[in-house]
Order: sequence, then structure tokens, then C-alpha cells
Amino acid sequence: MSQSLPDPEIDLLSPMLTQEGDVWTASFRGLTLRTALQPIYSISHKRTIGYEALIRAFDNDRCPVPPLQLFRLPESEGENLLLDRLCRYLHMRNYCDIQDQLNWLFLNVSPKVVTAGGLASSFFGQLLNKTGLPPHRVVIEIVEQPTDDPAKLRDTVAYYRELGCLTAIDDFGAGHSNFERIWNLSPDIVKLDRELLWRASEEPRARQILNGMVSLLHQSGCLVLLEGVETRDQAMIAIDAGVDFVQGFYFRKPALELDSFTREPIDLDELLSEYKRYKKVTHDPAQQVLDFFDGPFRRATELLEEDASMAGACTELLDHPTVSRCYLVDHNGIQIDDTVVSDTALRNRDPRFRPLESTASADWFRQEYLRQALAYPNTLHVTSPYLCVTGAYMCVTLSRAYSYHGRMRVLCCDILADNHA
Repeated sequence: MSQSLPDPEIDLLSPMLTQEGDVWTASFRGLTLRTALQPIYSISHKRTIGYEALIRAFDNDRCPVPPLQLFRLPESEGENLLLDRLCRYLHMRNYCDIQDQLNWLFLNVSPKVVTAGGLASSFFGQLLNKTGLPPHRVVIEIVEQPTDDPAKLRDTVAYYRELGCLTAIDDFGAGHSNFERIWNLSPDIVKLDRELLWRASEEPRARQILNGMVSLLHQSGCLVLLEGVETRDQAMIAIDAGVDFVQGFYFRKPALELDSFTREPIDLDELLSEYKRYKKVTHDPAQQVLDFFDGPFRRATELLEEDASMAGACTELLDHPTVSRCYLVDHNGIQIDDTVVSDTALRNRDPRFRPLESTASADWFRQEYLRQALAYPNTLHVTSPYLCVTGAYMCVTLSRAYSYHGRMRVLCCDILADNHA
């Protein structure tokens, strides 16, 4: 088979499709290809917002053939492109015939296939016209893997966007992925690799990384989809991470019965109610920290107002096993004197970070906890967990501003993030 497909491509592919009742199938190398759909849900909307189309192959005995085996069959770049286009044609024909006339259809395409077809090719435009599917209902998924021609990939993604389609990066967070492709392609949606979710369910630090990655992607202007959700705990992690959309076996498996999804809507209310209870009642560490330390912190600032020493004023705070250090900052964010360190922190000091220990005259004005305290004096504030620059450990910081001889000062206290009161 030649490396490029002759025009018009639609005329070449149409005879390979067959309608069986309300469903279309396709033939390739003696196999029957069928469309399976898996719903994608918006957590906030509490409903389906799209479906990922997946190919399913069957032999002459109607036995399933693994997708990996199917995609090993092409013997040339041209045939590989043919199979990719045949799958997309099949999916779009089937999707146009189901009752849902609102939501997105997610179509997978690898970077190698994307860059194999030239921009001069009008195949996908023909396909949109042939099927009547509006381009704004199509999401082109680019699998997150290396490509030999990133410039051509960028141009091709721009071509789909010019057609009116949305674009998505699939499997982001896999071993070779990075934010360079996000910046180069500016996708509308980023699908996070399921490995990130698995790690987040096993390791607390990985969960913090997941939350931070979602936040950074949002700041980059991307909606975020977390795939591979298989358990209730993983669903709660996805909700807590702030992702926009979820997909996975926990909600629905891919199905060949294409009209079944519109008959069986998902109920996310119970899951969201559980999450609210989880955050507000049982597992709200920020509120627990504020409630526990409000009294000791107030007493410490009162003593400082009376010219007590830092060591004397903060004795009650430093005696708590989770407290790492206390320090005082002026209204310009400059630290006054050196830090008062707890016995617990002294015993657990890591000598590798000794260059960071002394913070006399350090400038903390960039820190949100300082600006919050100065904006709302006499109120105790607490941060989310973050990496403390003085020792490279995870902590939360408590801060409270008070008046001292007509100037504002801020008492700050670092608490080990993994040992909340």
C-alpha cells in the first residue's frame, strides 16, 4: 500500500462500512470493527458531558481481538493511516445515530498518525460534512507520546482547531510527558494519565503533586480530565484534586450498546454529599489546626505585646510535638531576630539543609500567609501544606498580626503538615 491515501479518502473508506440495524460496523483485514463508548462526566454539572469512542475488533467467530493486536496489523504508514481514519469514520457514523445531540465525542489519534497526514488533506473536513456532526462537538485527542515532527504536530492541531473542533492531550503525566507540549499546543482539555491517580491513592505526597498539577493546568487555560477512576476512594481523590471531568470503570465501562447511556444517567449527588461530609466534618485539617491553636496563639501574641521574649511567649506553642518553629515578622515582611526552634525540630534537623536554617532578616513578604495576616489583623490564618524553604519539609504556617507600639507585627508558626493536631 502506498504511503499516502488517494483522494477522495471518503470514497475509499465508505465501502468498508456496513449498517446493521441502528449500528454501523467496519471491515479491516478480515476483522469486524465496532464502536464502544465510555461516558465522561463533569463533577460540577453532575452529568455526562461527552463520550470517548474506542474501537473493538472481532474475528469471524465473533471472538474479541485485543486492540493492540489490531493496531499491529498495518504493514505500512499508509495502511496505519487508513485504519486510523476508518476508526474515526466508524465512530462518527455511530455517534450521529444516537439520541444525544449535545455532548462531545472524544476521538483518539496518535501524534504519528496526525503528522502523517498533510494539512492539504481535507479528509476530516469531508468526514464532518459526510456525517453531519458539528465540529464543535468533536474533541481530537492527541496521545501523549514522542513525535519526530513537533512543528507539524502543532500545525495539524491548529488545523483541527480551525475546523471548529476542540483538542485534548491524552495520557498527560506519563513518563516522557512535560508541560512543553501544553505550551506548544494549547489544548482545550488535558487528560491525566491513570498512573497519577494510582500513585495519589498510594502516597500522600503524590496526592499533593496531583492537586498542584491540576492547579497549574487550570492556570494554563486547560480543563482537566482524570481517567482511570476505578474505586470510590479514587473518585474522592479526583473530586478533591479539583479536576473538571472524570472517566473510568467506577462510573461506567465502555459499552457496545450505544443507546444505553442516554437511558441510564449517572447519579453523582451521593458521591458529592460524601465528599462534603469528608471535608466539613471529619477531614478538614485547616479548621482543626485553627481550632486547636487559636488559644495558644492568642496568648503568645498577648505576651509579645507586653514585651516578653520570643522564647518565653512561644513556650506553649513550641511544646506541642507538631510545631517546628516560631518567628516574628515586621510590617514590611522582614523577620525580626532569628527563629525559635522547638526541641522536636532540633532533634530531627537534617544536616543537608543547614545553609537554609538561619533566617534572621529574611524577607517573607512574598508569602500569602503574611499578606493575609496584615490584611486581617488579630485573626489566626493557616495555609495549605507547602514545602518549607528552611528545611525542605512539608508544613502549614499559622500567622496572626497584632499591633506593637503603633506598628503591625506578625507572629508565624510552622507546623509539620503530616502531623496535624
